[in-house]
Amino acid sequence: MEALLWFSAFVGALVFLLALRIPVAVSMGIIGIAGTAAFVSPRAVVQIANIAYSQTWSFVLVIVPLFVLMGEVIALSGLGATLFKAASIWLRRLPGGLAIGTIAASAGFASVCGSSPITAATIGSMAVPEMAKNGYARSLAAGATAAGGTLGILIPPSVPMILYGVITETSIGGLFLAGILPGLMMAALLSTTVILRVTFDKSLAPPITRRVSFAERMASSVEALPVVLIALLIIIALYAGIASPSETGALGAAAAIIVALLLGKLSVGVLKQALEKTVRTTGMFMLLLVGGLFSSFILTRLGVPQDISNFLTGLDVSPWVIILLINLLLLIMGMFLDPLSILVIVVPIFLETVVSLGFDPIWFGIIVTIQIEIAAITPPVGLNLFVLRTVVPDLSMSDTAKGAITFVIPMLIGIALLMLFPEIALWLPQMR
Repeated sequence: MEALLWFSAFVGALVFLLALRIPVAVSMGIIGIAGTAAFVSPRAVVQIANIAYSQTWSFVLVIVPLFVLMGEVIALSGLGATLFKAASIWLRRLPGGLAIGTIAASAGFASVCGSSPITAATIGSMAVPEMAKNGYARSLAAGATAAGGTLGILIPPSVPMILYGVITETSIGGLFLAGILPGLMMAALLSTTVILRVTFDKSLAPPITRRVSFAERMASSVEALPVVLIALLIIIALYAGIASPSETGALGAAAAIIVALLLGKLSVGVLKQALEKTVRTTGMFMLLLVGGLFSSFILTRLGVPQDISNFLTGLDVSPWVIILLINLLLLIMGMFLDPLSILVIVVPIFLETVVSLGFDPIWFGIIVTIQIEIAAITPPVGLNLFVLRTVVPDLSMSDTAKGAITFVIPMLIGIALLMLFPEIALWLPQMR
């Protein structure tokens, strides 16, 4: 089949360029430009440049720097630290309470940050040393923190969901709402994994005997309240339709800056650092988007997505078999590529197939998001693993990887539950 040959050539060229250590975004751009010039027309290169310009000029993309800035301000100002303090105080009496507190704090921070690495770094810099001080196994401490960090892209806001929405022309607001319940479900599954592991192997997390007074609990809750209120502002604005996703991003960024300023946690240096990191993250996002648009253009002109869709939908198998195969492909790619790269490579090729089989593109977006979450903690390229090594230098990669792999199982269970009960993702968008 001609489409499979073109797809194989695309994958082969991409692997070759990546082997030369050329970044994914640049590699996809090279393939798109060279392929268009060779197989369509040299003049068509101007056309893909115009497409890239029109897509990146879209007002909806202003949401990316706004949500990234909000997350960076909350992380760098120290506001994010209050979430871990409160969660660890309230949950420390449970089996593996500090690890559960880490996951809960990550879920809370995820609601004001659209990035998995930022979530892992912010919570991990406090959580891992605290768990180590209390006798927790380093593998459990690192694994819970890396896995908790993945919630940063499932619970809205989410940079990958924005990219998915732009690529597929799916409602970003709908994707954000669809991520809320699966995000909470995933946090519960990760926490349950901690409880089960500690119950069967108490050496992983010795019980904490020091009692915490009610006054300490209330004080920690009050400290975390500003971040909780910012998160509620975002969720209510989205769900009630008070503001568009872009306007919600502006509200969130403004609220984060004002709150940090009023609490005396925002210096000129912190704001400068937050802005610099926002520019870098946004630049990476836009480069990946443009590279993805270039490669998608040539693949579409060659009829690859359409032919693959016709081939797969014509197979005499259940649609769920095809979905499982796509998930298997995502799982394998997650071992070798970073999350956003997987998204821009896979989604343009398989979305048409998924929609033709009768599946909701918003539901598929949540499935893909969880799959790239798994990619963030899967060696050898798991992004969160390297982030943790950076913020906690005395962590070994073997401990970090060993601890994180355990949490892949509950994530796969989460995907299975979403397949069995799609309403988990679709209920809130449909109620809007």
